[in-house]
Amino acid sequence: MTRMATEPLPDSCCDDARPTVWLWSGHAAYRGPSLRLGTHSGSVTCFALGLDAPFLLRSGPAEPRRVRSALIPARTSHQIVVGEEQTMLFFYVDPGASGTAHLLAAMTDRAGTIAYDHRDEAALLADWRPVMDPEMLRQRLLDAGEANPTDERIRVAMRLLRDRPGERESAAELAAAVNLSQSRFLHLFSAHSGTSFRRYRLWARMRYVAAAVSQGADLSTAASDAGFASPSHFSDAFRAMFGLTATQLLSNQLRIIVMEHRAVDETLTSS
Repeated sequence: MTRMATEPLPDSCCDDARPTVWLWSGHAAYRGPSLRLGTHSGSVTCFALGLDAPFLLRSGPAEPRRVRSALIPARTSHQIVVGEEQTMLFFYVDPGASGTAHLLAAMTDRAGTIAYDHRDEAALLADWRPVMDPEMLRQRLLDAGEANPTDERIRVAMRLLRDRPGERESAAELAAAVNLSQSRFLHLFSAHSGTSFRRYRLWARMRYVAAAVSQGADLSTAASDAGFASPSHFSDAFRAMFGLTATQLLSNQLRIIVMEHRAVDETLTSS
Protein backbone atom coordinates (compact mmCIF):
# COMPACT_ATOMS: atom_id res chain seq x y z
CA MET A 1 0.00 0.00 0.00
CA THR A 2 1.15 3.54 -0.74
CA ARG A 3 0.55 6.38 1.69
CA MET A 4 1.48 9.97 1.08
CA ALA A 5 2.55 12.17 3.96
CA THR A 6 0.70 15.46 4.15
CA GLU A 7 1.66 18.82 5.60
CA PRO A 8 0.05 22.25 5.94
CA LEU A 9 0.07 23.91 2.53
CA PRO A 10 -1.29 27.12 1.04
CA ASP A 11 -4.45 26.74 -1.01
CA SER A 12 -3.02 27.80 -4.33
CA CYS A 13 0.64 28.73 -4.51
CA CYS A 14 3.80 26.72 -4.32
CA ASP A 15 7.19 28.37 -4.03
CA ASP A 16 9.45 25.36 -4.47
CA ALA A 17 10.26 22.88 -7.20
CA ARG A 18 8.57 19.79 -5.79
CA PRO A 19 6.15 18.09 -8.19
CA THR A 20 2.60 19.08 -7.32
CA VAL A 21 -0.93 18.11 -8.29
CA TRP A 22 -3.78 20.58 -7.81
CA LEU A 23 -7.38 19.37 -7.79
CA TRP A 24 -10.48 21.42 -8.42
CA SER A 25 -13.95 19.85 -8.41
CA GLY A 26 -13.41 18.64 -11.97
CA HIS A 27 -10.14 20.09 -13.27
CA ALA A 28 -6.67 18.99 -12.25
CA ALA A 29 -3.16 20.28 -12.87
CA TYR A 30 0.30 18.77 -12.53
CA ARG A 31 3.61 20.62 -12.48
CA GLY A 32 6.84 18.67 -12.26
CA PRO A 33 9.27 16.44 -14.14
CA SER A 34 8.07 14.63 -17.23
CA LEU A 35 8.50 11.17 -15.62
CA ARG A 36 9.16 9.39 -18.94
CA LEU A 37 5.51 8.95 -19.81
CA GLY A 38 4.51 6.08 -22.04
CA THR A 39 1.86 6.25 -24.73
CA HIS A 40 -1.51 6.95 -23.14
CA SER A 41 -5.01 8.24 -23.79
CA GLY A 42 -6.65 10.67 -21.39
CA SER A 43 -10.27 10.68 -20.30
CA VAL A 44 -10.55 14.47 -20.53
CA THR A 45 -8.82 17.14 -22.59
CA CYS A 46 -5.27 17.99 -21.47
CA PHE A 47 -3.35 21.21 -22.04
CA ALA A 48 0.40 20.56 -22.02
CA LEU A 49 3.02 23.29 -21.62
CA GLY A 50 6.79 22.85 -21.61
CA LEU A 51 7.91 25.14 -18.80
CA ASP A 52 11.63 24.83 -19.53
CA ALA A 53 11.74 24.09 -23.24
CA PRO A 54 9.71 22.64 -26.11
CA PHE A 55 8.67 18.99 -26.02
CA LEU A 56 8.17 16.31 -28.66
CA LEU A 57 4.59 15.11 -29.12
CA ARG A 58 3.87 11.84 -30.91
CA SER A 59 0.37 10.81 -31.93
CA GLY A 60 -0.69 8.20 -34.49
CA PRO A 61 0.86 8.05 -37.95
CA ALA A 62 1.56 11.79 -38.14
CA GLU A 63 5.10 13.07 -37.87
CA PRO A 64 6.11 13.96 -34.28
CA ARG A 65 5.97 17.68 -33.54
CA ARG A 66 8.25 19.71 -31.32
CA VAL A 67 6.15 22.39 -29.66
CA ARG A 68 5.88 24.46 -26.49
CA SER A 69 2.14 23.94 -25.95
CA ALA A 70 -0.56 21.55 -27.10
CA LEU A 71 -4.23 20.84 -26.41
CA ILE A 72 -4.85 17.08 -26.53
CA PRO A 73 -8.49 15.93 -26.72
CA ALA A 74 -9.85 13.10 -24.61
CA ARG A 75 -9.37 9.59 -25.96
CA THR A 76 -6.43 10.64 -28.16
CA SER A 77 -3.48 8.25 -27.94
CA HIS A 78 -0.21 10.16 -27.65
CA GLN A 79 3.21 10.31 -26.05
CA ILE A 80 5.13 13.32 -24.78
CA VAL A 81 8.90 12.96 -24.96
CA VAL A 82 11.19 15.35 -23.09
CA GLY A 83 14.50 15.30 -21.25
CA GLU A 84 14.65 13.85 -17.75
CA GLU A 85 15.22 17.23 -16.09
CA GLN A 86 12.59 19.12 -18.06
CA THR A 87 9.59 20.47 -16.16
CA MET A 88 6.12 20.06 -17.65
CA LEU A 89 2.75 21.51 -16.83
CA PHE A 90 -0.40 19.50 -17.56
CA PHE A 91 -3.84 21.04 -17.06
CA TYR A 92 -6.73 18.57 -17.30
CA VAL A 93 -9.96 20.30 -18.34
CA ASP A 94 -13.33 19.26 -16.98
CA PRO A 95 -15.63 19.16 -20.02
CA GLY A 96 -18.59 20.55 -18.07
CA ALA A 97 -16.85 23.81 -17.19
CA SER A 98 -17.21 27.20 -18.81
CA GLY A 99 -14.24 28.41 -20.82
CA THR A 100 -13.31 25.18 -22.60
CA ALA A 101 -14.25 26.62 -26.00
CA HIS A 102 -12.12 29.66 -25.20
CA LEU A 103 -9.11 27.44 -24.58
CA LEU A 104 -9.47 25.71 -27.94
CA ALA A 105 -9.89 29.06 -29.70
CA ALA A 106 -6.63 30.25 -28.10
CA MET A 107 -4.63 27.53 -29.87
CA THR A 108 -3.30 29.02 -33.09
CA ASP A 109 -2.85 25.72 -34.97
CA ARG A 110 -6.12 23.77 -34.98
CA ALA A 111 -5.74 21.92 -38.26
CA GLY A 112 -5.60 18.43 -36.73
CA THR A 113 -7.07 16.49 -33.84
CA ILE A 114 -4.46 17.93 -31.49
CA ALA A 115 -4.23 21.73 -31.39
CA TYR A 116 -0.88 23.47 -30.95
CA ASP A 117 0.73 26.76 -29.98
CA HIS A 118 -1.29 28.76 -27.43
CA ARG A 119 -1.31 32.39 -28.51
CA ASP A 120 -0.32 33.54 -25.00
CA GLU A 121 2.53 31.07 -24.40
CA ALA A 122 4.93 33.79 -23.28
CA ALA A 123 2.47 35.16 -20.73
CA LEU A 124 1.66 31.69 -19.40
CA LEU A 125 5.33 30.96 -18.91
CA ALA A 126 5.90 34.33 -17.23
CA ASP A 127 3.01 33.66 -14.84
CA TRP A 128 4.64 30.47 -13.63
CA ARG A 129 8.17 31.71 -13.12
CA PRO A 130 7.88 34.08 -10.14
CA VAL A 131 5.07 32.30 -8.25
CA MET A 132 3.53 28.92 -9.00
CA ASP A 133 -0.15 29.93 -8.86
CA PRO A 134 -2.53 27.35 -10.34
CA GLU A 135 -5.60 29.55 -9.84
CA MET A 136 -4.03 32.22 -12.05
CA LEU A 137 -3.39 29.53 -14.65
CA ARG A 138 -6.97 28.26 -14.48
CA GLN A 139 -8.33 31.76 -14.89
CA ARG A 140 -6.05 32.59 -17.81
CA LEU A 141 -6.86 29.37 -19.65
CA LEU A 142 -10.60 29.13 -19.01
CA ASP A 143 -12.23 32.31 -17.76
CA ALA A 144 -13.71 33.86 -20.87
CA GLY A 145 -17.14 34.83 -19.58
CA GLU A 146 -19.03 32.80 -22.17
CA ALA A 147 -22.06 30.73 -21.26
CA ASN A 148 -21.51 27.05 -20.62
CA PRO A 149 -22.61 25.25 -23.82
CA THR A 150 -23.01 21.87 -22.12
CA ASP A 151 -26.56 20.55 -21.75
CA GLU A 152 -27.70 21.22 -18.18
CA ARG A 153 -28.77 17.60 -17.70
CA ILE A 154 -25.30 16.40 -18.63
CA ARG A 155 -23.70 18.91 -16.27
CA VAL A 156 -25.91 17.58 -13.48
CA ALA A 157 -24.83 14.02 -14.30
CA MET A 158 -21.17 15.08 -14.27
CA ARG A 159 -21.60 16.70 -10.88
CA LEU A 160 -23.23 13.54 -9.51
CA LEU A 161 -20.32 11.47 -10.78
CA ARG A 162 -17.77 13.83 -9.22
CA ASP A 163 -19.60 14.01 -5.90
CA ARG A 164 -19.96 10.29 -5.31
CA PRO A 165 -17.85 8.20 -7.70
CA GLY A 166 -17.59 5.31 -5.25
CA GLU A 167 -21.28 4.54 -5.46
CA ARG A 168 -20.75 3.02 -8.91
CA GLU A 169 -23.54 4.92 -10.64
CA SER A 170 -24.52 3.19 -13.84
CA ALA A 171 -25.52 4.99 -17.03
CA ALA A 172 -29.09 3.80 -16.46
CA GLU A 173 -29.20 5.27 -12.94
CA LEU A 174 -27.82 8.63 -13.99
CA ALA A 175 -30.06 8.78 -17.05
CA ALA A 176 -33.07 8.25 -14.79
CA ALA A 177 -31.80 10.93 -12.40
CA VAL A 178 -31.84 13.53 -15.20
CA ASN A 179 -35.06 12.25 -16.83
CA LEU A 180 -33.52 10.79 -19.96
CA SER A 181 -33.55 7.36 -21.54
CA GLN A 182 -30.23 5.57 -21.28
CA SER A 183 -29.59 5.71 -25.03
CA ARG A 184 -30.41 9.43 -25.22
CA PHE A 185 -28.30 10.12 -22.14
CA LEU A 186 -25.24 8.36 -23.56
CA HIS A 187 -25.63 10.18 -26.87
CA LEU A 188 -25.92 13.58 -25.22
CA PHE A 189 -23.05 12.86 -22.86
CA SER A 190 -20.63 12.13 -25.70
CA ALA A 191 -21.93 15.01 -27.83
CA HIS A 192 -21.60 17.63 -25.10
CA SER A 193 -18.54 16.44 -23.20
CA GLY A 194 -16.13 15.32 -25.89
CA THR A 195 -15.58 12.10 -23.98
CA SER A 196 -17.64 9.03 -23.16
CA PHE A 197 -19.68 8.43 -20.02
CA ARG A 198 -17.39 5.54 -19.07
CA ARG A 199 -14.24 7.60 -19.51
CA TYR A 200 -15.61 10.54 -17.53
CA ARG A 201 -16.68 8.23 -14.72
CA LEU A 202 -13.12 6.93 -14.70
CA TRP A 203 -11.80 10.50 -14.48
CA ALA A 204 -14.09 11.25 -11.53
CA ARG A 205 -12.84 8.15 -9.74
CA MET A 206 -9.20 9.08 -10.33
CA ARG A 207 -9.78 12.53 -8.91
CA TYR A 208 -11.46 10.98 -5.86
CA VAL A 209 -8.45 8.74 -5.28
CA ALA A 210 -6.02 11.66 -5.49
CA ALA A 211 -8.07 13.73 -3.04
CA ALA A 212 -8.27 10.81 -0.60
CA VAL A 213 -4.52 10.20 -0.79
CA SER A 214 -3.92 13.90 -0.10
CA GLN A 215 -5.79 13.38 3.19
CA GLY A 216 -3.60 10.43 4.17
CA ALA A 217 -5.56 7.47 2.80
CA ASP A 218 -3.57 4.56 1.42
CA LEU A 219 -3.79 4.03 -2.31
CA SER A 220 -5.53 0.63 -2.22
CA THR A 221 -8.29 1.80 0.11
CA ALA A 222 -8.82 5.02 -1.84
CA ALA A 223 -9.10 3.11 -5.11
CA SER A 224 -11.61 0.66 -3.63
CA ASP A 225 -13.70 3.48 -2.17
CA ALA A 226 -13.70 5.21 -5.56
CA GLY A 227 -15.26 2.19 -7.23
CA PHE A 228 -12.30 0.35 -8.74
CA ALA A 229 -12.89 -3.40 -8.69
CA SER A 230 -9.34 -4.30 -7.60
CA PRO A 231 -5.85 -2.79 -7.20
CA SER A 232 -4.90 -4.15 -10.61
CA HIS A 233 -7.98 -2.54 -12.18
CA PHE A 234 -6.94 0.82 -10.74
CA SER A 235 -3.28 0.36 -11.72
CA ASP A 236 -4.11 -0.60 -15.32
CA ALA A 237 -6.57 2.27 -15.68
CA PHE A 238 -4.10 4.79 -14.26
CA ARG A 239 -1.30 3.72 -16.59
CA ALA A 240 -3.61 3.80 -19.62
CA MET A 241 -4.83 7.30 -18.70
CA PHE A 242 -1.55 8.95 -17.66
CA GLY A 243 1.31 6.88 -19.11
CA LEU A 244 2.83 5.75 -15.78
CA THR A 245 1.75 4.03 -12.58
CA ALA A 246 0.32 5.84 -9.57
CA THR A 247 3.15 4.44 -7.44
CA GLN A 248 5.73 5.99 -9.79
CA LEU A 249 4.01 9.35 -9.50
CA LEU A 250 3.63 9.28 -5.72
CA SER A 251 7.20 8.10 -5.12
CA ASN A 252 8.59 11.34 -6.56
CA GLN A 253 7.89 13.44 -3.40
CA LEU A 254 4.60 14.51 -4.93
CA ARG A 255 2.24 16.73 -3.00
CA ILE A 256 -1.46 17.11 -3.71
CA ILE A 257 -3.46 20.26 -3.01
CA VAL A 258 -7.27 20.25 -3.14
CA MET A 259 -8.61 23.57 -4.40
CA GLU A 260 -11.91 23.38 -2.55
CA HIS A 261 -12.61 27.11 -2.66
CA ARG A 262 -13.33 27.15 -6.38
CA ALA A 263 -16.13 25.09 -7.98
CA VAL A 264 -15.84 24.11 -11.61
CA ASP A 265 -19.46 24.72 -12.50
CA GLU A 266 -20.52 28.06 -11.07
CA THR A 267 -23.96 27.84 -12.67
CA LEU A 268 -24.82 24.72 -10.73
CA THR A 269 -23.26 25.76 -7.43
CA SER A 270 -25.07 29.06 -7.43
CA SER A 271 -28.48 27.61 -8.28
